[in-house]
Amino acid sequence: MLTGDVFRLGVVGLRTRKLRAALSAVGIAIGIATMMVVVSIPASGQRAVADQLAALGTNLLRVQPQSAGDEPVPLPVESVAMAARIGPVTEVSAVANTHAVVRRSDLVDPYDGSGLTVLAARTDLPAAVNASMHSGRWLTPVTAAFPTVVLGFEAAARLGNPPQVSIGTRSFTVTGVLAPVPLAPDLDQSVLIGWDVATEELDFDGHPTVIYVRAREEALEQVRAVLPATVSPQLPGLVQVSRPSDALAAKRATDNAFGALLLGLAGVSLLVGGVGVANTMVISVLERRREIGLRRALGAPRGHIRLQFMAESVILSGLGGITGTAAGLAAAFTYASWQSWPLVVPPLALAGGLGGALLVGVVAGVYPATRAARLPPTSALSGA
Repeated sequence: MLTGDVFRLGVVGLRTRKLRAALSAVGIAIGIATMMVVVSIPASGQRAVADQLAALGTNLLRVQPQSAGDEPVPLPVESVAMAARIGPVTEVSAVANTHAVVRRSDLVDPYDGSGLTVLAARTDLPAAVNASMHSGRWLTPVTAAFPTVVLGFEAAARLGNPPQVSIGTRSFTVTGVLAPVPLAPDLDQSVLIGWDVATEELDFDGHPTVIYVRAREEALEQVRAVLPATVSPQLPGLVQVSRPSDALAAKRATDNAFGALLLGLAGVSLLVGGVGVANTMVISVLERRREIGLRRALGAPRGHIRLQFMAESVILSGLGGITGTAAGLAAAFTYASWQSWPLVVPPLALAGGLGGALLVGVVAGVYPATRAARLPPTSALSGA
């Protein structure tokens, strides 16, 4: 028989028993929808947890020079650009201590810096350290070239949120205040100015003091290993790189636990759906013994009988898989939205909902189809 003939014959078998086919498809759909829900919802929760852990800086490395004698050996001016060339690195930024004193106004004692540090900062710093603005605006490529500053959260409180501050002999306009930065708490007590204006106004030499590097988590240890030789090829032994955050170990443990859970839940759901399909097809064979005997008596070979019942099983599973996948996605989306989680649908869930349903239909239909094909025509017609 041609493929189209097999399909039409399988559909006819289902259409003659619409209620049973519908109930069977609903049972399969419930199993597949359950699989979609129990896989997608935990995956969405996992992503929410991963995002929260990522906010703790699980993929952030801090690069600083070490001291050789009394003074630390400065990092090369090109070190930031060299770190950015490492393949798995996603974000790089830096700050540098200008050793200048900041005052609320030029009337304050020139040596009273309120315990604050004046840092030259690159414009991409907020992305590297997950910083956000409490008020105002961060430095832009334009404002970073002019005498403007952004105050750290603690620095703003100590200075009294002034509209201007005095650094050296120059007044700088305050354009914004950073919110507290958990990943770089030293920025809270800093006054940040543009890299270019620091060079022009404060005789900044361009050597970064701290480089913040973000990399893909799976390659974080490898990036950490090559950073010293990358940022300071001449003196890699005098470069200190922070170790990965302890939160990274917790995040990886969470990923492994969720991965095992998802595989287990998906397997159980598919097993339940397969048992339902197999049960439906076995009952169908028992109820249609006379039909099978008549077709065999009219000359239908065993292969045709086997294909007929296999087609019914696959079509039934396919209908249930499509319906269950759609219903499961809708339920998962509703729950994730209610919890304010990102919707995550693992490829495993889609493969299990669609391709898995068809595979289950094939496996579940093997025994009923084989049993139907082996029925002798005489005994099948007699109903024995």
